[in-house]
Amino acid sequence: MPKEGYGSITIPEALNTRVSEFLEKNVGLITNKTQAFSQAWQIYENLFTQIKNPKPVAIGNRLVGPNQPIFVIAEVGINHNGDMKICKQMIDMAVEAGCDAVKFQKRTIDLVYTKEELSKPRESPFGTTNGDLKRGLEFGEKEYKEIDEYCKEKKIIWFASPWDVLSVDFLEKFDVPCYKIASASLTDKELLTKIKNTGKPIILSTGMSTMEQIQKAVEFLGNENLIILHCTSTYPTLDYKEFDLNVINTFRKYFDCPIGYSGHEPDTFPTIMAMVLDAAVIERHITLSRAMFGSDQAASLEKKGIELICQRAKDIPVILGSSTKHVHNSEKPIIQKLRRINNL
Repeated sequence: MPKEGYGSITIPEALNTRVSEFLEKNVGLITNKTQAFSQAWQIYENLFTQIKNPKPVAIGNRLVGPNQPIFVIAEVGINHNGDMKICKQMIDMAVEAGCDAVKFQKRTIDLVYTKEELSKPRESPFGTTNGDLKRGLEFGEKEYKEIDEYCKEKKIIWFASPWDVLSVDFLEKFDVPCYKIASASLTDKELLTKIKNTGKPIILSTGMSTMEQIQKAVEFLGNENLIILHCTSTYPTLDYKEFDLNVINTFRKYFDCPIGYSGHEPDTFPTIMAMVLDAAVIERHITLSRAMFGSDQAASLEKKGIELICQRAKDIPVILGSSTKHVHNSEKPIIQKLRRINNL
């Protein structure tokens, strides 16, 4: 039984040996194991209760991170419905709104989905099975060449979320400036390895993931050239209790890399709040109309919504301003007018 005021813990023998050896070599520095573990925990706690100041990450011609303009990503995803005309209209919408990048999704259909999944009945404009739908929504090399050329013409960055290793090889043909790891892929070690080996910057979404899973992914990928997005993977996210935007600050304490927000709400309020919490990156799905066919349309912003996000991305850092209290020049005439007594 531990003595009063103490608890008992079990530690690995290897750690116990390391601590014993340290105490023997550093006599007088720390008197006993209890003190050693107490001080070690204090250092650990201090380490993860301080907001970090990570280096910006370069994506194309943009720096993303602290003290940089908020980087706004318009996710086209699969909302183009397999139609290049719609896709270009969505790119135009992102450009006109002032977005910094557009993002797509790339899958090797027969690798990502099982035969059983693809053969399931599902009515869509493309046929009667789930496979008909998935193949109808998937762009190939011809379409991505057109996307690449069009985005260069419109001077907007584009990249994608590859859902499998062959899709990484596919996207490498276009020398995309970065990769996005979708929330669903956060625990896919083979895919993370493939993306990491490209040496490109990585944006990691964290929906439907525990803190332990996120820590493992970050430890595996490394903090260098990594951006983490807080995310709730409900399409659309309607319950305010599920947003947990304070996680943005938790991530900023735990991870030494830029932190952002990927939202699936049908409105703009939570996204604006995320920017006030100093999210360095904002990612939102866009759509020409929420009434269009598609599972992601309801979780997307139409033109006015994404325009508002881009405008607020410019306004909010200005409004937040300096952390130093100033008396502004505009206030000085008011001092003469309103401050009646100044004898403190």
